[in-house]
Amino acid sequence: MKAERSRAPQAVYIHIPFCTNKCFYCDFNSYVLKDQPVMDYLRALDREMELTVQQTPPGEIRSIFVGGGTPTVLNPQEMEFFLASVRRHFPHWSSDIEFTMEANPGTTDLDKMTVMKDGGVNRVSFGVQAFQNELLSGIGRIHNTDDVYRSLDNARAVGLNNLSIDLMFGLPNQTVEMLNYSVSRALELGLPHYSIYSLKVEENTLFHTLYHKNQLPLPSEEEELNMYLLLMERMQQAGYKQYEISNFAKPGLASRHNITYWKNEDYYGLGAGAHGYVGRQRHVNIKGVNPYVEAAKAGLPRLEQFGVSREEAMEDFVMVGLRMLDGIRKADFRKQFDEELDDVFAQPLNKMLSAGLLETHEDGEGYRLSKQGVLFGNEVFAEFIGILTV
Repeated sequence: MKAERSRAPQAVYIHIPFCTNKCFYCDFNSYVLKDQPVMDYLRALDREMELTVQQTPPGEIRSIFVGGGTPTVLNPQEMEFFLASVRRHFPHWSSDIEFTMEANPGTTDLDKMTVMKDGGVNRVSFGVQAFQNELLSGIGRIHNTDDVYRSLDNARAVGLNNLSIDLMFGLPNQTVEMLNYSVSRALELGLPHYSIYSLKVEENTLFHTLYHKNQLPLPSEEEELNMYLLLMERMQQAGYKQYEISNFAKPGLASRHNITYWKNEDYYGLGAGAHGYVGRQRHVNIKGVNPYVEAAKAGLPRLEQFGVSREEAMEDFVMVGLRMLDGIRKADFRKQFDEELDDVFAQPLNKMLSAGLLETHEDGEGYRLSKQGVLFGNEVFAEFIGILTV
């Protein structure tokens, strides 16, 4: 059992698929809360946790991340049931566990925040997106800026201080000046962590439909680049380290759970539509709420499960690892695969170094994106796709 525990994932992702409404850009596995069988879903999730830990017993858990949807649409009683399930099935927590829950401003009153804190949540990530109400309504958000301040006050009132907010840029009708204003308002809050993402127009969203009708007034590519340059400069000036392409933190307060993904480490994935990665096996769960609930009665609610080849794992190691601004280390690659990074990926590494999009670490023992490479990350990652698996 001890050997098994040492191999067990130390990170848990749990999906709560309910939302108050569907945002215009969202392609996540989420469903409007009204008339949904919430308790049936939470009981099914409890059952999936039970079956999962039977199959792969948990060791010491270092991070738990509850995403959605909007997990904070659960009422206090539902939240209490859910958090008790998590604690029951994953009882061994590290002393410095990071337990994050995503939240939307306006869905977090004091009662709910108290239940979250009592249930072990110690980090909250708020989906703020912008500090202009007209931009918020234009992307389908139902909160306003007053809700943001109220929600942060509620979190702090119950002793939750490890807080993060998400902002977005490249939104319809957004200007560089508007982003600058949002960044200023965000920095005034003095939070430990900020995630700032560019809008991606995804299939099966209202924005995708509008885009193809030429009815989505997006900023130009040049404006979007200027937005990214601005936010990187502003965050650096304010003392935040850019530790990943879209993420900024005060020293020691980077998102541990997200780093699990970027280091290509194992994690449990639980809930409707959740992805997991354990022992070089990836799985995707059934997406619909009722189909998930029914499937969990019979066993693990898998939509598909497949092995990841050694070659694919190597490609993943490089692609997700280079998202982090500290990049990848040769020793880590050697430890995982017993091969030399420079031998396996000589051609794309040399090409990206020559193009000035990658640079070597000072000690010569690894690689990271250059300043220019950060702006063209997707082009760099594409060079490593299919190199070994064609």
